Amino acid sequence: MTAAPGNRQPVSTTRDLAALDADEVTAGYLIGFAGGQCPPDASRSFWHGWRNGLVDGGHTTPDDDQRALAREYHTLTKMPAQGRA
Repeated sequence: MTAAPGNRQPVSTTRDLAALDADEVTAGYLIGFAGGQCPPDASRSFWHGWRNGLVDGGHTTPDDDQRALAREYHTLTKMPAQGRA
């Protein structure tokens, strides 16, 4: 995990999501899902996954950026948002 400028900027569009490192998103998600802490040097990709893992693990509620991303994703894929967007 490498820190990058703006590594704590929320992801709110699918275009932004596509630019993230999928492996780091997954690693962050697993730690967040378990309720773990996000390392201070985490990349934006890791941080994004961690935030979503926290929500899916029931540790917090989604914020506006997470809801915006879910709405856009589900609109593009024509899938129902399952009550979160």
